[in-house]
Amino acid sequence: MYRSPTAEAEVAAELAALRPDLAARYAAELPGARAAVLTRLWRALTHEPLPWIERREASGEGRLLRLRDGRRLHGPEPDPFATAGYVTEVGLDGTGYGDPARLVTALRVPHGTDLARELGHSVASLALSRAGQPAGPQGHPARDWEWEQRVVDGHPYHPGCRSRPGFSVAEQLAYAPEHRPVVGLGLVPVPGEACVVTGRWPAGWRDGERLLVPVHPWQAAHVLKRPCEERLPGRPLMSLRTLALPGGPHVKTALSARLTSSVRDISVGSVTAATVLSDFAGELADDRLHVTRTLGAVTDGSPDLAAVLRESPQVYAAAGERVVPVAALPLTGLPRDPDWLAAFAHLALSVGLRLLELGVALEAHGQNLLVVLSAAGLPLRLVYRDLADIRVSPARLARYGLWPRELPERILTDDVTALRRKLFGSLVCGALAGTAGSAAALRGALETAVRDLPDTPDRVALTERPLPVKALTLMRLSPGTPGDQWTELPNPLM
Repeated sequence: MYRSPTAEAEVAAELAALRPDLAARYAAELPGARAAVLTRLWRALTHEPLPWIERREASGEGRLLRLRDGRRLHGPEPDPFATAGYVTEVGLDGTGYGDPARLVTALRVPHGTDLARELGHSVASLALSRAGQPAGPQGHPARDWEWEQRVVDGHPYHPGCRSRPGFSVAEQLAYAPEHRPVVGLGLVPVPGEACVVTGRWPAGWRDGERLLVPVHPWQAAHVLKRPCEERLPGRPLMSLRTLALPGGPHVKTALSARLTSSVRDISVGSVTAATVLSDFAGELADDRLHVTRTLGAVTDGSPDLAAVLRESPQVYAAAGERVVPVAALPLTGLPRDPDWLAAFAHLALSVGLRLLELGVALEAHGQNLLVVLSAAGLPLRLVYRDLADIRVSPARLARYGLWPRELPERILTDDVTALRRKLFGSLVCGALAGTAGSAAALRGALETAVRDLPDTPDRVALTERPLPVKALTLMRLSPGTPGDQWTELPNPLM
């Protein structure tokens, strides 16, 4: 049976050998990390359609969950949009659990052992991430990648927010963005005739008839199992496998490790469609939205050796402006102002709903969506990056005389539920909720933001129905079920 302190103890032992200066801070951060992960887990327990929960009901100032086997879970009244770690203990038949991994172990649910192990890693890695932060004020970053590296806690609602199975402490310190390393990417030569290439591959990444493919050192060591002699210095961004290169471009590398929910690879189809998608989305943008261009993409035909090169979002900032990932907005201090948050919500919803009406549903979560701020901190425009998981409706495009070209079949759908889930689940329940930090703050922002939005069926769905969100914990407990699974959260506007 899994015991969560194992992950915490393993990290502590490695840290004592590698970075003894962080050992005391790591230990001090563990209680807060447990509460952060437990809060995310309680959100799932109180809102996701988990088959072993029979009923949920109010109980005093908290919530009671009756399990199908007769046991009872009790915890505080949930705020599904809270980002602070407000849940410090959940009771199971009178026994209190402050450790999320121990709680899942005690629940004895199908596939719970694997989830408990991931939550243990999530707690330990989150404590490590927090322990490695500089003390005192840091000021405003001067470069775009510095904003990315300040997002310490990862996904605001996923219990596995910092789970990094397969990464040792040394590798987390060497590769994870919140530890601010410089990562040396390998350049692996591949015969040009064996590659699929779209866009323009840089002349400096060619060796005669061979193409030089950037490879993450973790991938080289654990998957390709080959040395990479040439080194290209990069600064890891929030997604860890994407890095900012000297001079500005960003490169997404293949990294066959499970980060948060799934193993993210770069398929041949993604490489083939990269520039087509980029051109298509760029044509739909307007003066409120920029879409970073894909400059080039390459693969040797396998998901283990591939890379995508795209613009830095910083190219869309004029003098005096700055581009900030939405996930980093809580670190700027700006979202504490309700008027600012309402203005940002109005900008984001105006752009998102306009594109949805045209037939394009963005996956506009806090990592993919960035905002251009004026020198005074006002939200001016949006920048969107990484088009791999958008959804496109051919029928909606056709209504406006548009045609989706040769877009990948997997992103095409006219299912209105799928389209709204993609946008609302990422933008409202992800980017806006994570920035607001609570149901009350999100409600205040939405009430102001939606007042003058065009009266479309999508707007009605946004304001008058429960909000869709991925059932992230159910997905982790359903390894045999492919694709996303969904649940609904209370709409603050209802």
